[in-house]
Amino acid sequence: MTETHAPRQPLPRITRADGSPIRALVVDDEESLTDLLSMALRYEGWEVRIAADGQKALSTAREVRPDVIVLDVMLPDIDGFQVLTRLRNDGVQTPILFLTAKDSLDDRIAGLTVGGDDYVTKPFSLEELVARLRGLIRRSAMVTAGEEDSFITVGDLTLDEDTYEVYRGDTLVELTATEFELLRYLMRNPRRVLSRNQILDRVWSYDFGGTSSVVEIYISYLRKKIDTLGPAMIHTVRGVGYVLKPVP
Repeated sequence: MTETHAPRQPLPRITRADGSPIRALVVDDEESLTDLLSMALRYEGWEVRIAADGQKALSTAREVRPDVIVLDVMLPDIDGFQVLTRLRNDGVQTPILFLTAKDSLDDRIAGLTVGGDDYVTKPFSLEELVARLRGLIRRSAMVTAGEEDSFITVGDLTLDEDTYEVYRGDTLVELTATEFELLRYLMRNPRRVLSRNQILDRVWSYDFGGTSSVVEIYISYLRKKIDTLGPAMIHTVRGVGYVLKPVP
């Protein structure tokens, strides 16, 4: 079902900001699969917790506050989409990677629409899964930027790469890991029109069957959180892409 090797060449270890191990929660009702994923993630030096159903996933996530969650869509009680929705309603912004046997574009978009950050279909490569999770963690508040100046400012919009805080004026804007990465990319390229393919490549590191739907979805999320606090900053260039401009 999956490739059974752990990565042959270990990548540099990543840890939480305080140096402690990354905490991962793996949610799937297939014991052989959770055992395999646990092995791969422990190989990375992470602490791993396992849940075999949605209710256990909710209680474990609330108890241990994992840094990343691998979440199967098809669970024996409530599905992964419902688990994610409840976590997001609780204010939990942990990066979540959906794992499922479903391989249609509609399912991928559905998972991202409810607040997921990435999507892998079975069968999958362990190396690919671990790489995706490392990418999510690097984009989250678990890893600091390591730069002298952590602030990016465009107009009255400020983003701090160290604390992962975003302000529009004096208002704190709460963003998911993927929303933050998308905004950071836009802010690092102010007044520059970025195509949907450029955004897919930079923010997600791969495309969704050539579709730009996921980009449009996340641009709409940012507009609801950023542009509702003042004059619009995120603009669509029809037939080309998107651009972030400071308010004159």
